[in-house]
Amino acid sequence: MSQKVRTALITGASAGIGQAFAEHLAQQGYALLLVARREERLKELAAELKQKYAIRCDVFAADLNDPKAPAAIISYAEKQGIEIDVLINNAGLSGKTAFAETPWEQLSAEIQLMITSVTELCHRVLPNMKKNGWGRIINLSSLAAFSPPGASLLYTGIKHYVLDISQSLDMELKPFGIHVTALCPGFTHTEFHDVMGTRDAANKLPAILWQNAEDVVKEGWHAVMKGNPVCVPGVVNKVLASTIRPMPVKLQYYLGKNMNPFAH
Repeated sequence: MSQKVRTALITGASAGIGQAFAEHLAQQGYALLLVARREERLKELAAELKQKYAIRCDVFAADLNDPKAPAAIISYAEKQGIEIDVLINNAGLSGKTAFAETPWEQLSAEIQLMITSVTELCHRVLPNMKKNGWGRIINLSSLAAFSPPGASLLYTGIKHYVLDISQSLDMELKPFGIHVTALCPGFTHTEFHDVMGTRDAANKLPAILWQNAEDVVKEGWHAVMKGNPVCVPGVVNKVLASTIRPMPVKLQYYLGKNMNPFAH
């Protein structure tokens, strides 16, 4: 009897870390459902991966700023007979203007994209994962989650939320064979800074602070398969995170799991 081919849903899959995850999982024989706004780029990537690795690769163009997008993605998967075994919540952006001067619609979209849609997609894929007794979820947080708040930025607070909720879900779901990991990369060579208009500032940073998307993905995937709830990829980033937050991440996780006064 042949082993079931597992399927990974990847958001923000058209470039950067999302694309690197698609390549990494395709190489391991996973079927893929790729989601991003750029449909043509998704189709090109899907064609490349199908030809290179002989896998099934579906695409669904969606803007996760839209509150209806998570439900639409899962509805599409169900209609195609796709069961989601792996979820990579990668789509993201960062505002770059003062909070008070930014239109609410723009701030709301940022929250929808990186908090609400991330949480909703986790919730929507869990029934199937629990039924099968196996699942893997990686939520893209950031080294910024360990940092003090930045003036005008929702980004650090949002990424801190992703870090915390990922650990909380992992505590709940591990007994069901489901691992949840917050992947917290630092500066990574992707299109992110071009899209955000911060490329010039980013280029002034020392080379030692930068990682390639492929290295981030390898560490993140190893962490979720091993059952580590938090992954800070790269030696430099690990040092920075431990310096910024004196209490080790593993100790925070242990205390959160075992000394939560609000636990049922």
